Amino acid sequence: MIREARLDDALGLAKLVEQVESESEFMLYDPGERKPTAEKQRNMIQALTKQDNATIFVVEEGEQLVGYLFAIGGNTKRTKHSAYLVIGILAAYRGKGIGTALFNELDHWARENTLHRLELTVVTKNNAGVSLYQNAGFEIEGMKKDSLFIDGMFVDEYYMGKIIN
Repeated sequence: MIREARLDDALGLAKLVEQVESESEFMLYDPGERKPTAEKQRNMIQALTKQDNATIFVVEEGEQLVGYLFAIGGNTKRTKHSAYLVIGILAAYRGKGIGTALFNELDHWARENTLHRLELTVVTKNNAGVSLYQNAGFEIEGMKKDSLFIDGMFVDEYYMGKIIN
């Protein structure tokens, strides 16, 4: 089940973010580099739900949160039409259509909230992520050379974007 995050999801969302970061080699943070807390997630949920151009979707399987998609809206007049995206899915649930379902829900939400642009970055070696985003209608718009330092190596990221018509 996909739904927008509620305040009572804060602890579960904090645990989910921490686990996703520990399982994925392509997230911004190294495993254990930051400690998401229920309070931080509660504050994030409160802040984003106050904006017309921002939200957090969570994927619930039984009583457990297994995925999320943050849409972080621009906060200036010149960027209010857009949202930057962050997605994470537990390793055991990847490749099962959850990412596609999240992006379908996001598209519906973005149109209802009159967003014009969605954007994200993705490590160029993350073939599954790049494929998911392209299948969701995102296009590669550019590359950030040596953008991240992962496992002792510099890696590139793609800038990807999607225009909502």
